[in-house]
Amino acid sequence: MNARKTAIVTGAGTGIGRATALRLAQDGFNLVLNGTRPGPLEEIAKEIGADKAVVAVADVSKRDEAASIVATSVKAFGGVDVVVNNAGVVLPGTADMLADADFDRMMAVNVGGVRNVTLAALPELRKSKGNVVNVSSVSGMRGDWAMYGYNASKGAVSLMTQAMALDLGRYGVRVNAVAPATTNTRLAEPLKGAPKAIEALHKRIPMGRLVEPEEVASVVSFLAGPDAAFVNGVILPVDGGLSASNGQPNFLDQ
Repeated sequence: MNARKTAIVTGAGTGIGRATALRLAQDGFNLVLNGTRPGPLEEIAKEIGADKAVVAVADVSKRDEAASIVATSVKAFGGVDVVVNNAGVVLPGTADMLADADFDRMMAVNVGGVRNVTLAALPELRKSKGNVVNVSSVSGMRGDWAMYGYNASKGAVSLMTQAMALDLGRYGVRVNAVAPATTNTRLAEPLKGAPKAIEALHKRIPMGRLVEPEEVASVVSFLAGPDAAFVNGVILPVDGGLSASNGQPNFLDQ
Protein backbone atom coordinates (compact mmCIF):
# COMPACT_ATOMS: atom_id res chain seq x y z
CA MET A 1 0.00 0.00 0.00
CA ASN A 2 1.33 3.43 -0.96
CA ALA A 3 2.08 5.47 2.18
CA ARG A 4 1.06 8.75 0.55
CA LYS A 5 -2.60 9.69 0.61
CA THR A 6 -4.45 9.86 -2.69
CA ALA A 7 -6.77 12.52 -4.06
CA ILE A 8 -9.04 12.44 -7.08
CA VAL A 9 -9.51 15.86 -8.70
CA THR A 10 -12.18 16.13 -11.39
CA GLY A 11 -11.91 18.85 -13.99
CA ALA A 12 -8.19 18.92 -13.25
CA GLY A 13 -7.00 20.16 -16.63
CA THR A 14 -7.41 23.89 -16.13
CA GLY A 15 -8.30 26.65 -13.68
CA ILE A 16 -9.28 25.73 -10.14
CA GLY A 17 -8.85 22.02 -10.83
CA ARG A 18 -5.30 22.43 -12.09
CA ALA A 19 -4.35 24.70 -9.20
CA THR A 20 -5.89 22.26 -6.72
CA ALA A 21 -4.05 19.28 -8.19
CA LEU A 22 -0.72 21.09 -7.96
CA ARG A 23 -1.41 22.25 -4.40
CA LEU A 24 -2.39 18.77 -3.22
CA ALA A 25 0.72 17.32 -4.85
CA GLN A 26 2.73 19.91 -2.93
CA ASP A 27 0.91 18.75 0.22
CA GLY A 28 2.13 15.20 -0.36
CA PHE A 29 -0.83 13.55 -2.10
CA ASN A 30 -0.82 11.18 -5.01
CA LEU A 31 -3.13 12.57 -7.69
CA VAL A 32 -5.73 11.04 -9.98
CA LEU A 33 -6.32 13.71 -12.60
CA ASN A 34 -9.71 13.59 -14.29
CA GLY A 35 -11.07 15.48 -17.25
CA THR A 36 -12.34 14.87 -20.76
CA ARG A 37 -9.23 16.14 -22.61
CA PRO A 38 -6.08 14.06 -22.09
CA GLY A 39 -3.58 16.69 -23.25
CA PRO A 40 -3.79 19.13 -20.31
CA LEU A 41 -4.05 16.28 -17.81
CA GLU A 42 -0.90 14.63 -19.14
CA GLU A 43 0.98 17.93 -18.87
CA ILE A 44 0.02 18.26 -15.21
CA ALA A 45 0.88 14.62 -14.51
CA LYS A 46 4.32 15.19 -16.01
CA GLU A 47 4.78 18.28 -13.84
CA ILE A 48 3.80 16.37 -10.68
CA GLY A 49 5.76 13.23 -11.57
CA ALA A 50 4.77 9.94 -13.19
CA ASP A 51 5.10 8.06 -9.89
CA LYS A 52 2.73 10.47 -8.11
CA ALA A 53 0.03 11.22 -10.68
CA VAL A 54 -2.12 9.28 -13.12
CA VAL A 55 -4.62 10.45 -15.73
CA ALA A 56 -8.24 9.22 -15.80
CA VAL A 57 -10.07 10.54 -18.85
CA ALA A 58 -13.80 10.26 -18.17
CA ASP A 59 -17.10 12.13 -18.31
CA VAL A 60 -18.29 12.44 -14.71
CA SER A 61 -21.91 12.80 -15.83
CA LYS A 62 -21.89 9.08 -16.73
CA ARG A 63 -22.03 6.64 -13.82
CA ASP A 64 -19.82 3.99 -15.41
CA GLU A 65 -17.16 6.50 -16.39
CA ALA A 66 -17.20 8.03 -12.89
CA ALA A 67 -16.65 4.55 -11.48
CA SER A 68 -13.67 4.10 -13.81
CA ILE A 69 -11.95 7.09 -12.17
CA VAL A 70 -12.15 5.38 -8.79
CA ALA A 71 -10.97 2.09 -10.29
CA THR A 72 -7.94 3.90 -11.71
CA SER A 73 -7.15 5.32 -8.26
CA VAL A 74 -7.41 1.94 -6.56
CA LYS A 75 -5.26 0.26 -9.21
CA ALA A 76 -2.57 2.94 -9.20
CA PHE A 77 -2.41 3.87 -5.53
CA GLY A 78 -4.45 1.37 -3.54
CA GLY A 79 -7.45 3.52 -2.60
CA VAL A 80 -8.96 6.99 -2.28
CA ASP A 81 -8.56 9.46 0.60
CA VAL A 82 -9.95 12.67 -0.89
CA VAL A 83 -12.35 13.50 -3.72
CA VAL A 84 -12.40 17.04 -5.09
CA ASN A 85 -15.50 17.41 -7.25
CA ASN A 86 -14.48 20.36 -9.42
CA ALA A 87 -15.71 19.40 -12.91
CA GLY A 88 -18.36 21.83 -14.12
CA VAL A 89 -19.79 23.73 -17.05
CA VAL A 90 -21.16 27.29 -17.23
CA LEU A 91 -23.82 28.01 -19.86
CA PRO A 92 -25.47 31.43 -19.39
CA GLY A 93 -29.10 32.14 -20.20
CA THR A 94 -32.17 33.72 -18.68
CA ALA A 95 -34.99 31.59 -17.30
CA ASP A 96 -37.06 32.12 -20.45
CA MET A 97 -34.23 31.72 -22.98
CA LEU A 98 -31.85 29.03 -21.74
CA ALA A 99 -31.98 26.01 -24.04
CA ASP A 100 -33.21 22.74 -22.57
CA ALA A 101 -30.01 21.00 -23.67
CA ASP A 102 -27.86 23.58 -21.87
CA PHE A 103 -29.88 23.27 -18.66
CA ASP A 104 -29.72 19.47 -18.82
CA ARG A 105 -25.97 19.51 -19.46
CA MET A 106 -25.26 21.70 -16.43
CA MET A 107 -27.39 19.51 -14.20
CA ALA A 108 -25.77 16.34 -15.56
CA VAL A 109 -22.18 17.53 -15.04
CA ASN A 110 -22.40 19.98 -12.14
CA VAL A 111 -24.86 17.97 -10.05
CA GLY A 112 -24.79 14.45 -11.46
CA GLY A 113 -20.99 14.48 -11.60
CA VAL A 114 -20.74 15.25 -7.88
CA ARG A 115 -23.17 12.45 -7.07
CA ASN A 116 -21.59 9.93 -9.44
CA VAL A 117 -17.99 10.35 -8.34
CA THR A 118 -18.80 10.62 -4.64
CA LEU A 119 -20.92 7.47 -4.61
CA ALA A 120 -18.37 5.56 -6.70
CA ALA A 121 -15.63 6.55 -4.24
CA LEU A 122 -17.67 6.02 -1.08
CA PRO A 123 -16.57 2.43 -0.35
CA GLU A 124 -12.93 3.56 -0.50
CA LEU A 125 -13.63 6.74 1.50
CA ARG A 126 -15.25 4.67 4.24
CA LYS A 127 -12.12 2.53 4.45
CA SER A 128 -9.79 5.53 4.60
CA LYS A 129 -12.07 7.78 6.70
CA GLY A 130 -11.54 10.21 3.87
CA ASN A 131 -13.39 13.30 2.76
CA VAL A 132 -15.02 15.10 -0.14
CA VAL A 133 -14.55 18.73 -1.15
CA ASN A 134 -17.08 20.00 -3.67
CA VAL A 135 -16.53 23.13 -5.73
CA SER A 136 -19.77 25.05 -5.51
CA SER A 137 -19.98 28.80 -6.10
CA VAL A 138 -21.33 32.03 -4.71
CA SER A 139 -23.83 31.38 -7.52
CA GLY A 140 -25.04 28.47 -5.39
CA MET A 141 -25.85 30.86 -2.55
CA ARG A 142 -27.74 33.65 -4.33
CA GLY A 143 -29.12 34.30 -7.83
CA ASP A 144 -27.30 35.92 -10.76
CA TRP A 145 -28.65 37.76 -13.75
CA ALA A 146 -29.03 35.44 -16.78
CA MET A 147 -27.53 32.43 -14.99
CA TYR A 148 -30.58 30.62 -13.68
CA GLY A 149 -29.53 27.15 -14.82
CA TYR A 150 -26.05 27.53 -13.38
CA ASN A 151 -27.55 28.91 -10.16
CA ALA A 152 -29.84 25.87 -9.96
CA SER A 153 -26.95 23.47 -10.43
CA LYS A 154 -24.62 25.11 -7.91
CA GLY A 155 -27.45 25.55 -5.40
CA ALA A 156 -27.97 21.81 -5.69
CA VAL A 157 -24.26 21.20 -5.10
CA SER A 158 -24.35 23.30 -1.92
CA LEU A 159 -27.37 21.47 -0.49
CA MET A 160 -26.05 18.08 -1.59
CA THR A 161 -22.85 18.90 0.31
CA GLN A 162 -24.76 19.56 3.51
CA ALA A 163 -27.09 16.56 3.12
CA MET A 164 -24.21 14.20 2.30
CA ALA A 165 -22.33 15.51 5.35
CA LEU A 166 -25.29 14.45 7.50
CA ASP A 167 -25.56 11.04 5.87
CA LEU A 168 -21.88 10.14 5.67
CA GLY A 169 -20.52 11.60 8.91
CA ARG A 170 -21.38 8.40 10.76
CA TYR A 171 -18.82 6.61 8.58
CA GLY A 172 -16.14 9.16 9.42
CA VAL A 173 -16.44 10.69 5.95
CA ARG A 174 -16.57 14.49 5.87
CA VAL A 175 -18.18 16.47 3.03
CA ASN A 176 -17.54 20.19 2.57
CA ALA A 177 -17.54 22.72 -0.25
CA VAL A 178 -15.84 25.90 -1.36
CA ALA A 179 -17.91 28.66 -2.94
CA PRO A 180 -15.67 30.91 -5.04
CA ALA A 181 -16.69 34.18 -6.62
CA THR A 182 -15.74 34.80 -10.25
CA THR A 183 -12.29 33.28 -10.58
CA ASN A 184 -9.45 34.38 -12.84
CA THR A 185 -9.54 31.34 -15.14
CA ARG A 186 -10.26 30.75 -18.83
CA LEU A 187 -13.99 30.86 -18.03
CA ALA A 188 -13.52 34.51 -17.11
CA GLU A 189 -11.67 35.32 -20.36
CA PRO A 190 -14.76 36.81 -22.09
CA LEU A 191 -15.02 39.37 -19.28
CA LYS A 192 -11.56 40.71 -20.09
CA GLY A 193 -12.97 42.08 -23.32
CA ALA A 194 -15.76 43.80 -21.41
CA PRO A 195 -14.10 46.40 -19.15
CA LYS A 196 -17.44 47.60 -17.77
CA ALA A 197 -18.28 44.07 -16.62
CA ILE A 198 -14.89 43.70 -14.93
CA GLU A 199 -15.30 47.10 -13.28
CA ALA A 200 -18.75 46.13 -12.00
CA LEU A 201 -17.38 42.89 -10.54
CA HIS A 202 -14.50 44.70 -8.88
CA LYS A 203 -16.92 47.20 -7.35
CA ARG A 204 -19.09 44.44 -5.90
CA ILE A 205 -16.18 42.52 -4.34
CA PRO A 206 -14.88 44.33 -1.22
CA MET A 207 -11.30 43.26 -1.98
CA GLY A 208 -11.65 44.81 -5.45
CA ARG A 209 -10.49 41.95 -7.70
CA LEU A 210 -11.24 38.48 -9.01
CA VAL A 211 -10.27 35.37 -7.06
CA GLU A 212 -7.10 33.60 -8.19
CA PRO A 213 -7.39 29.80 -8.68
CA GLU A 214 -4.49 29.22 -6.29
CA GLU A 215 -6.45 31.02 -3.56
CA VAL A 216 -9.34 28.61 -4.02
CA ALA A 217 -6.94 25.67 -4.09
CA SER A 218 -5.45 26.65 -0.73
CA VAL A 219 -8.92 26.54 0.88
CA VAL A 220 -9.63 23.16 -0.75
CA SER A 221 -6.33 21.97 0.71
CA PHE A 222 -7.39 23.11 4.18
CA LEU A 223 -10.76 21.37 3.99
CA ALA A 224 -9.16 18.18 2.64
CA GLY A 225 -6.45 18.09 5.30
CA PRO A 226 -6.10 17.15 8.96
CA ASP A 227 -6.52 20.71 10.26
CA ALA A 228 -10.19 20.48 9.20
CA ALA A 229 -10.74 17.11 10.88
CA PHE A 230 -13.97 18.24 12.61
CA VAL A 231 -15.22 20.54 9.84
CA ASN A 232 -18.21 18.92 8.14
CA GLY A 233 -21.09 20.23 6.04
CA VAL A 234 -19.55 23.67 5.52
CA ILE A 235 -19.99 25.83 2.41
CA LEU A 236 -16.96 28.11 2.66
CA PRO A 237 -17.06 31.26 0.48
CA VAL A 238 -13.81 32.25 -1.21
CA ASP A 239 -15.10 35.53 -2.50
CA GLY A 240 -13.22 38.48 -1.04
CA GLY A 241 -16.25 39.40 1.07
CA LEU A 242 -18.82 39.42 -1.75
CA SER A 243 -21.34 37.28 0.14
CA ALA A 244 -21.00 39.50 3.24
CA SER A 245 -23.11 42.12 1.45
CA ASN A 246 -26.91 42.22 1.59
CA GLY A 247 -26.96 43.60 -1.96
CA GLN A 248 -27.41 47.27 -1.13
CA PRO A 249 -25.23 49.64 -3.18
CA ASN A 250 -22.13 51.19 -1.67
CA PHE A 251 -23.40 54.68 -0.89
CA LEU A 252 -19.88 55.82 -0.04
CA ASP A 253 -19.07 55.62 -3.75
CA GLN A 254 -21.95 57.91 -4.71
